[in-house]
Amino acid sequence: MSKSKIKGKDLKKINYKSDRAKSLAINIINSDFKHLSKQNKLEILEDVLLNPKDYLEHTSLSKIAEELIGRIKTDKGIIYHLDSLDKPFAVYGKKHITMDTIRQMGVAMQLPVSVSGALMPDAHVGYGLPIGGVLATDNAVLPYGVGLDIACRMSLSIYDVPPGFLKRNSYQIKTALKEHTHFGIGKIEKHHTDHEVLARSEFNDIEILKQLKGKAQNQLGSSGSGNHFVEFGIVELPAGNTFQLKEGSYVGILAHSGSRGLGSAIAAHYTKLAKQRCILPAGAKHLAWLDMNTEAGQEYWIAMNLAGDYAKACHDIIHYRLGKALSIKPAALVENHHNFAWKEVVDGKELIVHRKGATPAAQGQMGIIPANMMEPGYIVSGVGNARALDSASHGAGRRLSRKRAKDSYTGSELKKLLKQHKVTLIGGGTEEAPMAYKNLDEVMASQQELITVEGKFYPQIVRMDKQ
Repeated sequence: MSKSKIKGKDLKKINYKSDRAKSLAINIINSDFKHLSKQNKLEILEDVLLNPKDYLEHTSLSKIAEELIGRIKTDKGIIYHLDSLDKPFAVYGKKHITMDTIRQMGVAMQLPVSVSGALMPDAHVGYGLPIGGVLATDNAVLPYGVGLDIACRMSLSIYDVPPGFLKRNSYQIKTALKEHTHFGIGKIEKHHTDHEVLARSEFNDIEILKQLKGKAQNQLGSSGSGNHFVEFGIVELPAGNTFQLKEGSYVGILAHSGSRGLGSAIAAHYTKLAKQRCILPAGAKHLAWLDMNTEAGQEYWIAMNLAGDYAKACHDIIHYRLGKALSIKPAALVENHHNFAWKEVVDGKELIVHRKGATPAAQGQMGIIPANMMEPGYIVSGVGNARALDSASHGAGRRLSRKRAKDSYTGSELKKLLKQHKVTLIGGGTEEAPMAYKNLDEVMASQQELITVEGKFYPQIVRMDKQ
């Protein structure tokens, strides 16, 4: 059989298009496989073209495979190219979303590990993924696809107490909020709370978590700054509601916060590792990922899940303290993360689904979508829309940046507006003024195929960090 060399025209016939891939293939196949026939050489090269991932560990063919996939190994890390072909993604409420946000999501979809994506109607530009972006990846986790505030979440406790309780006990409620909720970057809890989350073995098994245990203990039960809050309000439930409570109005406590300094430090540590190992073009560098088959990828996954449980513990403590201070016990609870990643089956394959500022909305899954400190939010259940990757918005979404909101409104304007709506604000500032947010009713109208409305929550007494 002929052992003639492979030439460019031979590779063209089997659909090799990249000049660099052709050059690598000719050099490697004619050097390392010179004993084979031309037909066998072509068969090997065709299989590399069709199944490049199968050859990434091959001693010589790996270089061709890396070029085909768009990755080049260096001493510093692996250089990846973005996919040249656009991958479509679903956009809900496009009229509410800027083109910059859509373009940012488009870049995320060009990652070689990206499989599917969607934008929620509250989406706006962020770091890495847009806020309101949902991205499903193959065996890869993006620290900035989750975000700095890992497991930022909502939790709503519903009490079988009539709304009149709020007016009759307004002084006690304000006092309880001041004494039992604590806000701000670097905030340390004066009263350490024993909680099983602090006894988790992960704090001893992973070096970065060993270093963070003291911070986690100091901040347990506290809330962050920015748009984080704890508020008392009125819950309205229709007849036949999922909580099996009578139709009517109830007292509710709604909290919004995440995993505090623990989550932020985890995000910073593993984002740095990801950027070192996964080198992307300048416009996509925040989308660096960790391979789930690596030690770093597994460590991040474990740390992220611990941060999620820690965030829940913070919320549970806040709700418990407030309920105890006011001698009320919850009849129902709604809670959900919105800065997190989950292993989920999409079109028959397990993928990593990142929801950065998006609410999980699998069929029947409960969630809470707030508006702002003045207007009602919605209690919802998921429809399970596969095109949206079983997701929904996590709020109304910002219309103005914090700086622009601060520059646009005065404190007196905010106080006057809140007084008109009979809302009391403790702390807070114009950065979180209601006018800085989109209209939630319009956002909800854009996601009727994603969620079912199960009730409403009206803020009455709001506690935020003093800005």
